Amino acid sequence: MPFSHTSRRDLLKQAGLISAAVATAPLAAEAASIVEPQPRVRQLTAKGTSTSNLFTEIGVRPILNARGTYTIISGSQSLPEVKQAMFEASQYYVQLDEMMAAVGKEIANLMGAPGAIVTCGCEAAIALATVACMCGTDPEKSQAFPYKKSKSQVVIPGYARNQYDFATRMAGAEIVTADTDDELRARLNEQSAMIYIISGPRAFQEPLSIKTICAIAKEKNVPVFVDAAAEEPLLPNIHLAAGATFVGYSGGKCMRGPQTAGILLGPPDLVKAAFWNAAPHHNWGRALKVGKEEAMGMLAAVRMWYRRDHEAEQKQWLAWDNYIGNALKGIPSLTAEVEMPTADLSNRAPLLNIKWDAAQVGITGTELVKRLDEGTPRILVMGGAGKRPDNMASSITIMPYMMQPGDAKIVADTLSKLLRKPGTFANPSTSSAPDVSIAGSWSVTIDYSVGTGHQQLTLEQNGNSITGKQAGEIFSADLKGHVQGDRVELRSSMPANGSAINFTFSGTVAGNGYSGDVNLGEYGTAKFTAVKA
Repeated sequence: MPFSHTSRRDLLKQAGLISAAVATAPLAAEAASIVEPQPRVRQLTAKGTSTSNLFTEIGVRPILNARGTYTIISGSQSLPEVKQAMFEASQYYVQLDEMMAAVGKEIANLMGAPGAIVTCGCEAAIALATVACMCGTDPEKSQAFPYKKSKSQVVIPGYARNQYDFATRMAGAEIVTADTDDELRARLNEQSAMIYIISGPRAFQEPLSIKTICAIAKEKNVPVFVDAAAEEPLLPNIHLAAGATFVGYSGGKCMRGPQTAGILLGPPDLVKAAFWNAAPHHNWGRALKVGKEEAMGMLAAVRMWYRRDHEAEQKQWLAWDNYIGNALKGIPSLTAEVEMPTADLSNRAPLLNIKWDAAQVGITGTELVKRLDEGTPRILVMGGAGKRPDNMASSITIMPYMMQPGDAKIVADTLSKLLRKPGTFANPSTSSAPDVSIAGSWSVTIDYSVGTGHQQLTLEQNGNSITGKQAGEIFSADLKGHVQGDRVELRSSMPANGSAINFTFSGTVAGNGYSGDVNLGEYGTAKFTAVKA
């Protein structure tokens, strides 16, 4: 064997390699023994049925939706492409700033806007646009917000106040209203962060229309937000064309995207500022989080919106209306008429208005709505008029907008059965006792599920009819009601910052006391007691 000269450095290197090989041998052997799980098949399948599914397992009854895109009944049913996109998105990690920029860029291109982001609903889009206009992207101002702010006011036309402008007040903005061109110009100043207006037919017909508002806002360099939540996103965008700065859309309505998603369209800098003030950033909007699933689902919904055959959808909805109407022919006094969509871009679908005389048919509209809600499948419709014994003119409305294939037959069969064989309904029991006197001033205590409220009622009585005033803790309203024996029902709709709180007091009077239940509509129920002054 020939002689080989090996230097000290070579020996050390060799020794190191040997040591490394010895040290890593067990790790290599362990790695070789790892059995990786087989990748899951990326395919969505629905396992449940209408009567047995993941909701019925927890005691919740799913709904056949013949009412429309109401958030309280979970909006729309997302498209298959949206479900698939959300499922695929859940398989990966991404950097959210990068994702939102990329998703926003494509959505903006598709919708004909300069910039866009996905938000957790249109209400979040309103709130984030407000904050972007109030404090921008100055981190000191952001961290001091909402206690300190550069601009503090949002201007809203008086006729456009609504329950959704709560999103501007969430940011601590003072609401300033204007009813004319001159008032709007006078209200706009250095504290004006934004003008908000909700879209709809009225916003195009009023003297202070969207176009007029945008022109005046441009003079004053104040951004304008148009709330188009339920509208179809036409291309080109009619609100941007009118001069709006921002336009907000709901994702879970006509676009049939994720229910917890929305879109904010606007200038790239202000749209970016809106996202900068939202999650995942540690600013005011940290709570308004959009996940990768919602973002990619919303992108899929927007892509599909501009591919869907909307004319065919309208024809399908009309066919479902006609099918249901035909199934009800021959029912005494009943008419079923289709009301075609108007120029309103929100909830654009043909309605089926069904009317009848409950005295001939045997069931009122309110009784039918209750039967449909309690039945299996559980069916929700629009409206529901008619009450025994003195208001037997009855009606319901079918909204096919969110119905699914096969639903029309179920609705038709169920309505036909209930209207042809309604069973027996008794008139409400009446008291033979003389009607109590309730005129005067009453101090009311309302025990809410959490907290207690105090109100004052001032009532006038004419026979069994009651009118009066309701002075709440903050707001006030007119009251109407009636007396039957010792039972009294009072109703009001209390205006409250563009919204309304509905009160229905139902109870009995004994001496100078009046007590019972108060129905608060969407806010639930409470107990009340009242003492006559």
